[in-house]
Amino acid sequence: MAEYVIFTDSSCDLPAQLAKEMELEVNNLSLVIEGKEYENYLDGREIGFSDYYNLLREGKMGSTSAANIESFGKLMEPVLKAGKDILYLGFSSGLSGTYNAGVQAANELREKYPERKIYTVDTLAASLGEGLLVYYAVKEKRSGKSIEEVRDYIESIKLSLCHWFTVNDLHHLKRGGRVSATTAIAGTILQIKPVMHVDNEGKLINVEKAKGRRNSIKRLAEIMQETAIEPENQTVFISHGDCLEEAEYLASIVKEKMNVKEFVINHVGPVIGTHSGPGTLALFFIGKQR
Repeated sequence: MAEYVIFTDSSCDLPAQLAKEMELEVNNLSLVIEGKEYENYLDGREIGFSDYYNLLREGKMGSTSAANIESFGKLMEPVLKAGKDILYLGFSSGLSGTYNAGVQAANELREKYPERKIYTVDTLAASLGEGLLVYYAVKEKRSGKSIEEVRDYIESIKLSLCHWFTVNDLHHLKRGGRVSATTAIAGTILQIKPVMHVDNEGKLINVEKAKGRRNSIKRLAEIMQETAIEPENQTVFISHGDCLEEAEYLASIVKEKMNVKEFVINHVGPVIGTHSGPGTLALFFIGKQR
């Protein structure tokens, strides 16, 4: 069986050390704030996570763009030259053009390296939702599965990967066109917090509202309790927009209600955080359906 490498992009928001342990190749996305461009490394080496969120809290405006074909090609080609195959798990095509850039790079490289296998999977996921699918892919690979078996497994579970989240400040979602100006203003005044998820098309959907921050966090745990499959046997991922204490509070509820033993908690990186803002809190697990 040919050796293969699992690729992803930095919107997976995995802890840098975990990504290193899993031997991932990660294509870094980029962002611009205060006229300066930064690469979104998983270890925050160019701009620290808290530093970035503090700029957003000060009212600074960030912007992002999808990875380009060339950046994927530069990362993928040395692996192919070394005689290895590639499985790329990418950021939801419903939220970004990043995955499509990866697909185009893969198509160009297949012509150049026809003897190599290059597979791509649209995770239809973001942040640690994407990261959780990458985590499962690595587990399957390490159990001895072939590149095709891992690809097919991720395709089979990705619509069971539940993404539920809430935000503390609706104005960031308003700027990205995710909620209306009226909703943002009214929600802020009335302390109404949205409970949202990423749907089967990989798009952001506003599902319901909760009164107050604490209730919105509790609601995330309640939804998991209603829909998770054998939660006590899962590793649950939680990402946060520079609000670690609230992420740990959410983990404590999930642990108490569902006897979950393993968690991975990490920042929402600046690429996604640009659009969701400080105080974003997201919960990822395997459930009956998204």
